[in-house]
Amino acid sequence: MKVKPIVRSKPTPGDEGFAQLTRYYEHDGMIRAYANRAMFLAILFAVIAIASLGFAIYVRVQPPTVIRVDKDGNATVIGGPKSHLASVATLLAQETGSAALLSIAPSELEGKAVVRRFIDHYLSYAPESAARNLAEALNMMTVNLRSFTMAKLREEDTLGKIEQDHIISDVRIRSIEAAKTGPWSYVVFAAKEIHKVRDGAEVTDRIVAQYNIRLVEEKRSELNPSGLLVAEYSEKQMLGERDNSLKQKSELER
Repeated sequence: MKVKPIVRSKPTPGDEGFAQLTRYYEHDGMIRAYANRAMFLAILFAVIAIASLGFAIYVRVQPPTVIRVDKDGNATVIGGPKSHLASVATLLAQETGSAALLSIAPSELEGKAVVRRFIDHYLSYAPESAARNLAEALNMMTVNLRSFTMAKLREEDTLGKIEQDHIISDVRIRSIEAAKTGPWSYVVFAAKEIHKVRDGAEVTDRIVAQYNIRLVEEKRSELNPSGLLVAEYSEKQMLGERDNSLKQKSELER
């Protein structure tokens, strides 16, 4: 009777006996790889920890920034890290300068400049620039005066008449004087020349008028750096004439 030899198949990676048949240096290589990886991570975390500890010690030993504020609200840097003293002092100076500028009352020169700019926008215009000039003049008024003036412009259809009659108004300011009726009150003397075209004929009105303007103060801002608004406005005609002749000469020309 013949006995058949038992033939065992070669174990595959999925078999239980595969781990027992792997070579010793394969186990050793995997262990060394894991050890190298763990050593690298340990060194990396140690460097991060030492750097964090050093930064914490550096911040801790720096002197605190000390700012003195006097009774007038002026801030002064009297202590702190040298690297930050200049930047902090510059920032405080800028903020203090901005606050001081906003708190300074407008000067007489600024008041006259606002009056001149208002007269130029409100009384000098042409059909193509009337809407823009009137809008800029309205923005220089207080809310009450602006509402009243806008209602009057709509009621009289001022823009429509300017475009229809092709009206061109030119104003030359002669003088701006401070009035004695109250603060920020001014009397303006100006000559105004108005050109109109009706039925193909040109009509020119030359008027010398007195304008009374009163300003009020508000907080300075980017939109209103002067801090002044027009609160009252009135016009009084002093002299006037109309010229319909063929040869017209402007009295405003010098």
